[in-house]
This record gives sequence, structure tokens and C-alpha cells, in this order.
Amino acid sequence: MRPAIWSSVAALSLGLAATSLAEEKTQPTAKARTGTKTPAISTSKLATTAEIEKGIERGIKYLLESQNKDGSWGGMRRTKGLNIYAPVPGAHHAFTAAVTAMAITALIESDDGSRRVSDAIDRAEAWLLEYLPRVRRATPDAIYNNWTHGYSIQALVRLHHRHRGDEQRQELIEDRIKQQIAYLGRYESVDGGWGYYDFNVGSQRPTSSSTSFMTATILVALDEAKELEIEAPKPVVQRAIASIKRQQKPDFSYLYGEYMKWSPMYDINRPAGSLGRSQACNLALRLWGDQRITNEVLDTWLQRLFDRNLWLDMGRKRPVPHESWFAVAGYFYYYGHYYGALCIEQLPVDQRPTHQGRMARILLDKQEKDGSWWDFPFYDYHQPYGTAFALMTLVRCLPAER
Repeated sequence: MRPAIWSSVAALSLGLAATSLAEEKTQPTAKARTGTKTPAISTSKLATTAEIEKGIERGIKYLLESQNKDGSWGGMRRTKGLNIYAPVPGAHHAFTAAVTAMAITALIESDDGSRRVSDAIDRAEAWLLEYLPRVRRATPDAIYNNWTHGYSIQALVRLHHRHRGDEQRQELIEDRIKQQIAYLGRYESVDGGWGYYDFNVGSQRPTSSSTSFMTATILVALDEAKELEIEAPKPVVQRAIASIKRQQKPDFSYLYGEYMKWSPMYDINRPAGSLGRSQACNLALRLWGDQRITNEVLDTWLQRLFDRNLWLDMGRKRPVPHESWFAVAGYFYYYGHYYGALCIEQLPVDQRPTHQGRMARILLDKQEKDGSWWDFPFYDYHQPYGTAFALMTLVRCLPAER
């Protein structure tokens, strides 16, 4: 979270045995506890539509200029003294495919109608459709491919819409989506949900402790697949939902992973440590019918994301995962804001503008001189994935009538 957004050196030292908990019964009357009053917001701190559109334009330009010749994004270049655990070549197959899928989604959602953007999407689509079937688990203990399966489903759904009227192409895309869902069934953790390490056994069915954020990421993608009437097996979805609920705390913060159930007040499991995860977990549960995730819960955690943003920002760009306060890792920064933007979409239209303006202001102030965004130095993947997250966030900060 999750995750580069896909890895954590801390997990190496925290490799506790993954065990499952009995699914807790839903408490319909539970409410999020804010702990603070919401301060008055100055409209001068909100981003304007013109500023957002300019930021999107610069982000698109960066992705177009950084695309690899084969149509993909990222690569195992630009290493540093401290690199995350990434067994070759499988880990990098997964990273490249996931980042490329994210860039495709970002370009489709922010498409300015230009020929350059269309051509870039076409090249990336050709690469992804050919490459996806080859992405597998890197080693018994490294399961980064789960990120690929989740983010590729989102990209494929958008590509399917883009090829409206081309039944042959749509059938191929549908086959790829079903294939990714099948892989998710294969790499599901024994306790339900998904993780990206298996340091316990390395068995065919991973004994990894599922993480709240990876499971949420995949559930959001599986919900999108339903637009095409493609559904994951119900038991797989139910086990994933149960896993997130086991990791949910009364204030709607979430444990990092199920292996931390005996340490619920460890720094990373407190609200400040959960700031980059709660948006994704709340969204996933709401999309899959959890009525406890009300507008009030979403609003509360959006306010927290903005008011306490420095807890995330202090970890941004630090080279060591989880070295910051509350064990926050840099790669949660733009991840958390993207899922926050998806939460904004769940709110009534008249409740969105202030959230959108604050969200956009935060991101625009952090855009790099070359038009990119990044939060964690990660081979050559960090700028493409950071920029993709930021673009997907900013398009959701534009007025609803756009």
C-alpha cells in the first residue's frame, strides 16, 4: 500500500505468521470518530479549474515523452544504493506491466483528443495485450504480480470502452480480463484477500498475510469489471471483503496487514499510519455493499487526508520504506490521494467542490518541473506511476459538468 507501492523492506523484518480471524459481525450503528473539529477552509487554498487543466496538460506531456519505444513505461534502470527486494526478472515484469496499465488508464481518463495521446495509448495497448499473459509470480516469496492483475483490469475496462463497436477487439480484451481474474484466484492468500510476499512457506497457494490495501485495490478493480458483466467468483470476493473487515478498526483506520492483528496500536496501524490506506479500504467496502461506509465516513477520512497531510508528506521521497513517522512509506502518498479522489466521486455532487479544490491544490503544488509526480525512488517506475496516480486524481477534481 502497498506497494514502490509494491514493496516494503519492513515486511522482511515483520514476517510474522499469517493467521486468519473469524469474520466480525457488522455493526450498522458504528460511526467514524473524527477526534477534531473541521477547520474553516479558505477558498484561496483551493485550486482553480484552469490550474487543474494546466497541471493535467503537463502530466500528459511527461507520460508521452517518457514512454518506452516498445509502448511500455518504466524499467529496472536508475538503481540506487538501497533497492527494494525485486528478484529478477519476474518482479520487474510485474512492475513494468502494472505501471504501463496505470499509464494507459491515466491517458484514457485525461485524453485531450490529440493524435499524440491516441497513438501512445495504441502502442501501450498493443504491448499490454501481448505481455500480460506472461506476468507471473516472480519467486515463491515475491508475488508482485498481484498489482499487475489489479491495475491491468482497470486499464482493460477502459480499453474495452474505447473500442466500442469493434467486437473482435473487445472479445480479446474480455479474455484478458478473465485471465487476470483467474490469476487472482490462483494467487489469493489462504486467509482470503491478497498480499505481495510469502515469507512463511512459499506454497502454491500463497500463505502470505493479505494486506488491507492490496486487497482493497483489487476489489475496486473487480468492481469495475462488473461494468462488462465479468464477475470474479463470489467466494473469492467474499473472502477478500472479510479480510479487510478483520483489519478494520472502530474509527475506520485499517491494519497494514493481517499479520499485525496482535499489534493494533503499533504506529503504522494508527489513524496517521492508515492515512494512505483508509481511502482505498473504505471505498472497496462501500463498492461491495457495506452500508457502514456512509458519506459521513468518506467525508471524515477525506478531511483527515487533507488536515493531516503532513503525516504522509513527511514520508514522501524518502528512500527507505517506512522510515518516516508512523512508519509511513513514501509510495503511499499518491496512492492514497487517488483513492481519496474515488471517494469524492461517491459523495453527492454538491458536497464535492471543496474536497476537489483541496485535493488538487495539494497535488499541483508538488508537480515537478518536468511535469511528473513521484513519491518514492524506485528504479525507473516511480515517475510514471506517480504521474499516473496524479492524473487520475486531478481529472476527478474538475467540475462535474466537464
